[in-house]
Parts: sequence; structure tokens; C-alpha cells
Amino acid sequence: QVQLVEPGGGLVQAGDSLILSCAASGRTLSSYAMDWFRQAPGKEPEFVAKINRSGGSTYYADSVKGRFAVSRDNAKNTLYLQMNNLKPEDTAVYYCAVERRIAPYGLGDVRNFDSWGQGTQVTVSS
Repeated sequence: QVQLVEPGGGLVQAGDSLILSCAASGRTLSSYAMDWFRQAPGKEPEFVAKINRSGGSTYYADSVKGRFAVSRDNAKNTLYLQMNNLKPEDTAVYYCAVERRIAPYGLGDVRNFDSWGQGTQVTVSS
């Protein structure tokens, strides 16, 4: 069973940058696409970004496009999310997730994922 550990959250001001990481053990992540999600209080989980197995293709929610960048280091078995120009509406718990090898549902559908990190809180003050 894969374990995903996510350090890197915190409290920042609007306009600041922050980088999240997601380190995996128990599974070689290079065989899987990976995503970032976030969940604000009282809201459903929201897709943020996806990166394919090689790192050559990325996808973003419209709300973060141009500000966030997902990347991975397969040699380190680690996923990253660089977040720039943060806004108060980015405040949420951020989760990394490992996509199933067969993921028949649409982009960002939570049913495509079988492993999740514990989440890290990101709070952006105005």
C-alpha cells in the first residue's frame, strides 16, 4: 500500500508563493499519473492539477491555470505543486492522489484514484 506524505503547507499572504510536495513510499510513482486536489471547508473536493507518468503532460483547473505548476521527480518518487500569486480563495486542504492505471472517469473525477495523501492546510490571508 502506498503512503503519501505532504509537508509544505502553511499560512501566507495574498500574492505570495508556496510549494507543496508529496513524497511516496511503498509504490514506484513513475508508473502512475498523479493529481492535486483541494477541499475548502463546506465544499466538495476540487481538482487542481494533473501530471502524466513521464511528466510531459499537465492539466489544470481554470481557477489555477497560469499561477500553479505541477511537476514530478520520479527518481525521488515525489510530486510537487508550485503555487504563485496565491489568493484567499486558494485557502483549502490540499491533497495529492495516485491515479489508478485504468481511470475511466473524466479528468478530476475522484473515482479515478486509489491512494490519497493526508492533506496539508494552505491558508492565504488578504
